[in-house]
Amino acid sequence: MRIAAMISGTSHDAIDVAVADLAARDGELTLRPLGSLGVPFDDELRAGIVAALPPSTVGAEALCRLDTRLGQAFAAAAERAVATVGEGRVDLVVSHGQTIFHWVDGPQALGTLQLGQPAWIAERTGLPVVADLRSRDIAAGGHGAPLVSLFDVLLLRGSGTPAAALNLGGIANVTIVGPDPPTAFDVGPANALLDAAVVRLTDGRDTYDEAGRRAARGTVDERLLAALLADPYYALEPPKSTGKEHFHADYLQAALAENGEPAGDDLLATLAELTARTVAAACRAYGVARVVASGGGVANATVMGRLSALLPGVEVGTIERWGVDPVAKEAYAFAVLGFLTVNAVPGVVASCTGAHRASVLGAVLPGADGRLPARSAPEGWQPERLLVRAGG
Repeated sequence: MRIAAMISGTSHDAIDVAVADLAARDGELTLRPLGSLGVPFDDELRAGIVAALPPSTVGAEALCRLDTRLGQAFAAAAERAVATVGEGRVDLVVSHGQTIFHWVDGPQALGTLQLGQPAWIAERTGLPVVADLRSRDIAAGGHGAPLVSLFDVLLLRGSGTPAAALNLGGIANVTIVGPDPPTAFDVGPANALLDAAVVRLTDGRDTYDEAGRRAARGTVDERLLAALLADPYYALEPPKSTGKEHFHADYLQAALAENGEPAGDDLLATLAELTARTVAAACRAYGVARVVASGGGVANATVMGRLSALLPGVEVGTIERWGVDPVAKEAYAFAVLGFLTVNAVPGVVASCTGAHRASVLGAVLPGADGRLPARSAPEGWQPERLLVRAGG
């Protein structure tokens, strides 16, 4: 199957779209990346997302309008990717949408809300669509996150040494592959607090610290760092998940009000150190020998450099080594999940999300002809490994 898959992550700045060919044979799932696009949100739509995110409160009308606008934006991105990267020959679209709220109470996830009405995608492209991929795992007792853990396990299984697949988005998450069974969890903030700080420091003129340059010029404020590291979330045992419901601009403001606000570059250095230390601690706890990083945060040289320094003897690199664009990794992972869904194969590792069973994920919308996508994997097929084959 040729699949176009889309996600807007916790940085909520653009829709990442990836197109890939997927095929099942024996126990192998083969993914051939064809290319990816980043489609930025226009200023009005991004402002609408920001206004709906915690700790803001919005009404039903605002959510309805945002759901529609996001659905139309995802539909336009899908149409563009199908025509260009997919050369008009795409069989299925997978849309994660935009997470607006992830409802967690202590160690338990109770619900999740992604906006971006998929009917607009099906109507505009004429293709069947898989959407709402997190809810089924939560209904089965899981966290619905990190939902890319099956991709990570299939890719890194059998590598010989314990490995951590690390995603640095708004939130940092890891999948630990090597122990039996594998585990996965949200570590804490990656770009979420860094981006909030940049917006604060520049009055909104900038939204991120490009390449971590400002953080590199700063000095870590150990008092503020200690206060941030004392957050009870870090002491929770996995599986666990979090998001901007917890780590948001008001959270940062409260920490600064209580502990003092360091100079601009020092604040960014402190927040970069927070990400590096919490990720390094998670990796050390499982004795990993290799870190395979992805997400927009891999461009932050300060975070990546500190992570390497805090993990001596550990190979720290990116998923590009496996032929996958680090920024598009999550979109490719959702292409895999969509392939599994239409072939009636569970899309999660229960030990990673905490679910009591592995579920087939998502809701499937028919295409323009009213048909659901045809299965392309043999009856009873189950993936044992993921092979990425280069070449578009």
